[in-house]
Amino acid sequence: MSADTRPLALIADDDPDYLEQMRLWFEREGFEVAAAGSELEARTLLRRRRPDVAVVDLMMERLDAGFTLAHAVKQTDPAIPVLLITGVTAETGLDFEATSPEGRPWIKADAVLAKPVRFEQVRRELERLGVRRG
Repeated sequence: MSADTRPLALIADDDPDYLEQMRLWFEREGFEVAAAGSELEARTLLRRRRPDVAVVDLMMERLDAGFTLAHAVKQTDPAIPVLLITGVTAETGLDFEATSPEGRPWIKADAVLAKPVRFEQVRRELERLGVRRG
């Protein structure tokens, strides 16, 4: 947790408008936010500080950037909850399920949410995962 006692949310998304919306929402919910516009930037932030939760867009500079970033977060600390956010389902019809027997071994996320994400969904997942808000 951060020095000022607010929980730290690492948010990674290459869409600057969406990243800003998420940043503002998490700050209103009492989080300190480390915002990243790419997987590389998020990995740099991850090396500096351990987040209390990570919210990761699936496709950023690479099609698998969200998957590899989620793996990096879980390698840092498997207890860090990861929310994977994706527009892939709406765009392609592909559905990723982190809790299915097929998805569990390779999707290193605790929840997969389809864009456009409703903030009540995020709040519900944070509560389910036991993420403390500030």
